[in-house]
Amino acid sequence: MAKLKILHIAPTNTSGVPGELVRAERALGHESRLVTLFRDRRGYFEDICLNLAFIDFAGTRWIKRRVSAPERLRVDNRLRIPGEIPPVWRPHSGAESLLVRLRDRMWAPAIRAAIARHGLDRFDVYQLDGGLDFTREPRFIPEMHQRGRRIICCYTGSDLRTRGVIPAIDALSDLNVSVEFDHQALHPQLHHVFFPFDCSRLRMRPEPPVSRPVRIGHAPTSRAAKGSDQILPVLRRLSEEEGIEVALIEGMRYEAALALKGSCDIFVDQIGELGYGINSLEALAMTIPAASCLAPGFAAAYPDHPFVEVQAATLYEALLRLIGDGELRRRLGREGRAWVAAHHDSRAVVRRIHTLAGL
Repeated sequence: MAKLKILHIAPTNTSGVPGELVRAERALGHESRLVTLFRDRRGYFEDICLNLAFIDFAGTRWIKRRVSAPERLRVDNRLRIPGEIPPVWRPHSGAESLLVRLRDRMWAPAIRAAIARHGLDRFDVYQLDGGLDFTREPRFIPEMHQRGRRIICCYTGSDLRTRGVIPAIDALSDLNVSVEFDHQALHPQLHHVFFPFDCSRLRMRPEPPVSRPVRIGHAPTSRAAKGSDQILPVLRRLSEEEGIEVALIEGMRYEAALALKGSCDIFVDQIGELGYGINSLEALAMTIPAASCLAPGFAAAYPDHPFVEVQAATLYEALLRLIGDGELRRRLGREGRAWVAAHHDSRAVVRRIHTLAGL
């Protein structure tokens, strides 16, 4: 396999996915770098961070609510098929168009300086983890495409569901992949790949003392996206009826959140129509059984999956069964770690992407 110079560009290290791809590519012998526009508050791995202004800022969020399309700001746990496939980002208003152009112009000097300082124009492959150039009006990536460099778009979540593709990027992308199973319904030229994940970095959870109450964890980054308003009442009911402990893992730095998750006996990821996330993979890697919804069609495609499939109507009974059966929890945990290692191995995901791209 030829050794490549690969540059990942992402708004931020979303759920650690771009960073995990970079680490896997480095392990395979490639020269791989990650450029992010701003830092993730949860403390994920950073490589080259531009720290651009007016992104993760309260004033920006206030302005977006007034000039952007309301449906692009709505994050929930439902699969919505838009009238336009793939969905396309366009300015919602003249005000939004003007503000985006002004922001791009303000960012331009910092972007040019970073390109020169780090030699960002001297890579073989450019992977856009989120489908974005440095600026909303693409400038850098079209130039790299004209020079014969390969362009890959990797979608990781709400980027495709609520924002859509950037037409100029979508037109020149050599490959579109997504770690979200449901995205296959949103783009006709898109391949599903598994979340890249390294099981070996997480230790299997030790057997807790018999006397300790069963602890159930839930970790919403967005309560609307996870269905938390339906999950948390079930957990409170089980706390009252069965004496379980509830570990709500919310608003914490990544390492602290991971440590608390590792103390749980059962983990509830999400309900809805969008399927499991990295929270489930972390739980399973620590041999903690994970209860989650699955995207339509996922169970048929992967019938050996280890998840306890749940929705709002079935969550209580499913958790009651797990609470009362310690051997079932241990078996599901063991099987879950093995399944994650077999399907989500980061290096296998990278090889799959590179094969699809003809690299």
